[in-house]
Amino acid sequence: MTQASSQYLRCEGREIHYMDWGDARAPQTVIAWHGLARTGRDMDELARHLSGGGRYRVIAPDTLGRGLSQWSPVPAEEYCLAFYARLATALVDQLGLERFHWVGTSMGGAIGMRAAAGPLRGRIRRLVLNDIGPALAAPAIERIRSYAGAPAAFDTVSELEQYFRQIYKPYGWFSDVQWRALTESSVRRLPDGRVTPHYDPAMVRQFIDHPQDYELWDAWDGLDLPVLCLRGEDSDLLLAETAEAMRVRGPRAVIATIAGCGHAPGLNVPEQLGLVERFLDGA
Repeated sequence: MTQASSQYLRCEGREIHYMDWGDARAPQTVIAWHGLARTGRDMDELARHLSGGGRYRVIAPDTLGRGLSQWSPVPAEEYCLAFYARLATALVDQLGLERFHWVGTSMGGAIGMRAAAGPLRGRIRRLVLNDIGPALAAPAIERIRSYAGAPAAFDTVSELEQYFRQIYKPYGWFSDVQWRALTESSVRRLPDGRVTPHYDPAMVRQFIDHPQDYELWDAWDGLDLPVLCLRGEDSDLLLAETAEAMRVRGPRAVIATIAGCGHAPGLNVPEQLGLVERFLDGA
């Protein structure tokens, strides 16, 4: 059984939580970064798969304001890609990681692009983008803002699970066990006793305080590393024409279309796990 430990580090003056999977002596390390309103526990299936053979160590952080990481006392300044990239740099520096792979879902992929073009240039060996690109569809951003900016609250965890099953249906197939794990790893209780998703609602102000944060073509065109982009076949965030442009410019990504998914594939089934593993292996 793969060993995973829960760890904390102080990065840029903020406490960041991460799950550390596998052996620290493994020959390669993967940074696995979650999406906007999620937590690092979304990467459990991927981390378990990659670290199981002893070849990979997987670090799955909770972004500032999510999960068990500290909430920002200055949301307008710190809930943005530039600060997240600084946090990532501080994290890998403290872990003594010189070179590593990066797998990022949605926002986690955008952080990877920003970091690979900036403070982590030359240190990310291979980049996997899970349904994210250098340009996003505006209607999808508004859809995400509509639920993330005013998180729902329920009397019971079971009700929260049903809510997650609805809003995250585009993730694709999940077993009942996986839906329960997704829910229990991203729930917090409010002072009135109700339960709600485990993040700071202020994090959605990124789209107000940093409205051009996800316009990343300049960063994209400056990348020089192998990139795999998984695009949900029905994604409303990463449009097909954007993915095609990613294939022919910048680092010229390999594009893999994931059937039965929208935004974003759950990285929880053998087909998706195998795609990522083969790419990281250089196949």
